[in-house]
Amino acid sequence: MVIGTLFVFEDQFISINEAIIAMKIGLLSVGKTDNKHFARIIEDYTKKINYYLPFEMIYVPDVKNRGRLPTTEIKKAEEEKLLAAMHPSDQVVLLDDKGKQLDSPGFSVYLEKKMISVPKRLLFIVGGPYGFSPGLYNRATDRLSLSPMTFTHEMVRMIFAEQLYRAMTILNNEPYHHE
Repeated sequence: MVIGTLFVFEDQFISINEAIIAMKIGLLSVGKTDNKHFARIIEDYTKKINYYLPFEMIYVPDVKNRGRLPTTEIKKAEEEKLLAAMHPSDQVVLLDDKGKQLDSPGFSVYLEKKMISVPKRLLFIVGGPYGFSPGLYNRATDRLSLSPMTFTHEMVRMIFAEQLYRAMTILNNEPYHHE
């Protein structure tokens, strides 16, 4: 429950800053960012985000020999790798083209609500090239879409990092975002 700038969390009043510090955010994805320009931009935003809250990029390796495997086997192999990188207490949000779309202020409100309800880590996941397996859909508590358009996975990582940074500046009333 929000009370002004204070929240009730585990029967105690805490500020938004305490709520932010209590929660960690991760972006888990299949494959690395090979494009050095994207990698540099992602690294810059990661540093900026960590000023506000603990944020980490987590990568699992691509499935080997995927050109020879059926799509269902690729998704299953990616599921095993992604699930192995998760903690049981993680709240999982899939970045999925069929997910709910939010504008930047809406995403900041979404994160603010998560900050008071997620005690440990909020984990956003970028799937492989064929999307997510049924097991990952079952593990997720939510699905968000960054756009109805299709982007490379490297671009998704970069766009997500920028939007997360933007949300943090909105929540802190800083002059980065303009309406």
